[in-house]
Parts: sequence; C-alpha cells; structure tokens
Amino acid sequence: MTSIEEAVAKLVVDLDYDQLTPEALDGTRRLMQDQLGLQVGCATLPWSQAVADLTRRTHAPGTARVALSGEAMSAGDAAFVNATFGHSFEYDDAHSASLSHPGSAVISAALAVGEEMGATMREVIEGIVAGYEVYTRIGTLASPDLLRRGFHPHAVLSPFGTAAVVAKMRGFDLPTTVDALAIAFSHCAGTTEYTSSGGSIKRVHSGIGARNGIRAAEMAEAGITGPSRFLSGAKGFFQTFVVKDHKPEDAERFSLTKPYEIADPLFKPYCCCGFNHAFIDGARQLRARAADIDHVDLGIRESGDVVVGNSNVNAYAPQQIEHLQYSLPFQFALSTLGKGNGYETHRQYMAGTLDLGPEGEIAQLAQRLRIHVAPELDRNYPTKMVADITATFTDGSTEHIFVEDSIGSAPNPMSQEDSDAKFRDLATTNLGAAQTEALLAAIKNTDPSVKAADLVALLVAN
Repeated sequence: MTSIEEAVAKLVVDLDYDQLTPEALDGTRRLMQDQLGLQVGCATLPWSQAVADLTRRTHAPGTARVALSGEAMSAGDAAFVNATFGHSFEYDDAHSASLSHPGSAVISAALAVGEEMGATMREVIEGIVAGYEVYTRIGTLASPDLLRRGFHPHAVLSPFGTAAVVAKMRGFDLPTTVDALAIAFSHCAGTTEYTSSGGSIKRVHSGIGARNGIRAAEMAEAGITGPSRFLSGAKGFFQTFVVKDHKPEDAERFSLTKPYEIADPLFKPYCCCGFNHAFIDGARQLRARAADIDHVDLGIRESGDVVVGNSNVNAYAPQQIEHLQYSLPFQFALSTLGKGNGYETHRQYMAGTLDLGPEGEIAQLAQRLRIHVAPELDRNYPTKMVADITATFTDGSTEHIFVEDSIGSAPNPMSQEDSDAKFRDLATTNLGAAQTEALLAAIKNTDPSVKAADLVALLVAN
C-alpha cells in the first residue's frame, strides 16, 4: 500500500495543467484576484512596512519582486514580504474544512519562484494548485484538532504548501519531493495566542511559512534529506501536532481523482476572523430591532470558541486591532448596529475614530452577548464555520437564526461584481484606477503562455 507521504508527493509530481478541471482553473483565477488585490492594498499597513523594511536591509539578491515597491530580491525573501502583505489584515481567503488560509502563501511562493525561473503562468498555476492541494488536504486531516490545541493552522500548514509549490515548479522527482515536504515539517510552528494577547506577528505567519517552505525545498534540492514518515510516524505530524492516529486509507485523499479543493475557496467580505462571518451575516438580520435586544445567545463550534469566543481573553474588551478582529462579541455588535465589518471600519479603529469605549453603544451591546460551545455543531457541521443565534428582546419575544453558509463560502459565494468591488477598493489607492483595471483584466484573462514576470509587473506602482 502506498504510504501517505508517497501519496502526497505523487500528487505534486503527477499534477498537470492539462488535466486541471475548469472549476479548478476558475478557483485559481479567483484566488489570484483576491490575493493580489490584498497584496497591493495592504502593503502600506504598519506591520507590512516593518517586514518590508527589515527584509530590505537583509535580503538576498535575486529577480523576484515585492508587490507595490517592485524591489528585487531572492524568491524566498520576496515571498516572505508578499505573503505577509496578503495575510496582513484578516481579509484573505479561507478554506473551511482545514480552518486555514492557503492563498497568501502558495500564490506568493509561486509568483516569486516563477519570476526567478522565468516561468510562464502555466507553470505558476501548476505550482499554485499543487501547493494548495497539499496544504488543504493535509490540513483537512488535521482539522479541527490543530485549532483546538492552540495551533494556528496556517502557520503550521504553509511550509508544506510552499515546499510543494517549489517541488512542482522545479520539476523534483518523487524522492526529492518527499524530502522537500519532510524538511518542511521541521518548519511547522505558530499558535493562536495572538487572539488573546495580541501581537502583529500573526500577520507575518504567512510570510514565515512561505519563506521556510521555499527554503525546505531548496535544502532537498541540495541533497538534505528528511524523515520518510514525517506525517505518519510515531513522532510525525499527526501524532505530535494533533495526537491522532493515521489511517491507511488517508493516503487516498491525495489522489488526483478526488475533487480539487482549489475549486471552492472561501472569500471574505468582512475584515476579521472567518469564524465571525456567519454570525455577522446573522446579526444583519437583527438590525431593525437592535434597540430592543435584551440579550443574544451565540452557539459556536469548540474550535471557533478558542479563537473568537470565551477562550479569547480579550473577546469582550479589545484593546488593539488584533483583539477586535478576533472578537465575536464586538464583530457581532458592529454588524447589528450597522457599523460595518470591512476594511474601512477596521482602518477607522486604527485611526482612533471608531468608539469601542465601555460606555459606547458597541461595547454595551457586546456585553449582552452570551457565547456557548454547542458540541452538536461540531458533530453536524465539522467542515463549516456555522452560527446558531437566539436573540431575546425586551418584550420577551425571541428570534432564532441559523447560518450554515456565510457569504463568500462555496455554497453562498460572493458575486463577481462584489469580488471586483473588493479588488478595486483595495488596489486603487496604491495603484491608481487605470493600472488597477489593467491588473484585474490580466488576472481574469490569464494567458498560460504569458511570463509570470509580466503579471508581477502590474503589481508594481508606476
């Protein structure tokens, strides 16, 4: 029987552009649109600039370029910066089943490596899909245990995904691909303590994973080897990170006959943790009676409670932007009161113009929310971030709202019009209207024969 490690590597080696389904290609295009808009739009955030400044002082030379500034450096350094930009404001894509954010790491790595190689977009897309599939399929097997145990799934999974990107794009054989992924395992790290204590390091988790995955693949190419049972061994990924037995049939998950995970990304209409999104959708239905709310009971999955609920020590008293973006009570209150949960609302908080003080209406409503873990949600919806809401009003009446599929999820997708509006909102300020439209058109009409460098050139401000 094929080992799970060999099955993962075989997915990377055997994946071929010509065999990708139309749905997988469309998902890849939509993922690039969302992620590249974020990279140019979030490049000027303070922590993004701190990462750019640090890398500018210490980078290795190369031909891969940083979004917006166009500075050239090594693929690993450029991917480090660009992935940080793309993951820097809780606005990037998500994958529900693995509770993670694959796009920022795999797209940044593929474009950086593509520029370095002089690759075409065909090769870049193969790399993106290989990385995304490895990342999400390993992640789904580890979910929700990673999050329950306090790990940040994206930080743990991104080295696997970006190592797969490089292995595919540089044409590694099966043994070298196994080694690249095995070495990536030595780079897996990162917890969700930032949801309670804060810290902008969370914004950099994607960059760390992208750079380290690229480096892992480079080590394998140089002849460094890794443990052959990096996933299934007694001290491998499953036993140490999720304390979970590996099943022989898990290897089948990595067959290319299975549906492509990249066909159904989740895109965020709101600038906060994905576990808040279904609750935000539900809260919008309560706006007309916001003034009459006595209290609201919020049923949530256990893994969601870890990051946005009762296990988050600042959920009811956010003191910094990270706290706010991971606070279910405050995100629910913002939505109920019609204050918005998007890019501009959170920029207002950073500018000090959004009142979250204890006497304000947002904080007052947040204090009337009760969050409880509902085990039946984990049993019945193990791959979804659902919301079970019961509002009680001052006249004693109640209203129950259940949201299974939030806006932006595969069953309830954002419209192309809304996706385009998000892209323009992010990119226009830094690129200008004309270049934004040129970039959007190039992504929507991706020509597989075009050089990756031609697309990256449109990410650089004129």
